Amino acid sequence: MQEEYQYYMDQCLEIARAALTEGNPPVGAILVFEGKVIGEGQEAGKSTGDITNHAEILAIRSAIKNGYAAQLASAQMYTTHEPCIMCSYVIRHHHIPEIVFGTSVPHVGGLTSQFSLLSTEHVPKWGTGPKVVSGIRLSDCIALNEQFVKTLNKI
Repeated sequence: MQEEYQYYMDQCLEIARAALTEGNPPVGAILVFEGKVIGEGQEAGKSTGDITNHAEILAIRSAIKNGYAAQLASAQMYTTHEPCIMCSYVIRHHHIPEIVFGTSVPHVGGLTSQFSLLSTEHVPKWGTGPKVVSGIRLSDCIALNEQFVKTLNKI
């Protein structure tokens, strides 16, 4: 399983690097169903001026556009960052059962913040929260974040 996590997270890191070159936070996300990437998203909130263009939401939109809406409830999401509160709501709405991410986002993360939408069971319609695996390719994800922070400090 660890090799599989690494393999897909490598793809997310590639997408995250592309996001960084466009001035966005370095976040890349993919959805995998039965070993096939069915959707991918590259963070684009800053470059588009649309805060809803987070990598995880774009990956879900991509999977739906590719004809995989019905498979979301059986897919795995891989992302370089812990899904934020907004993305976590969308993930729970679509009943995505497994989330694999690199680095945590403590203040607005959908798991580690005080607004833990990924683990809450207080919304009956959502059912049980997804399995969450964190810390995959952590040092690479942190290094990309540090590069982004350096670019912010130059502005």
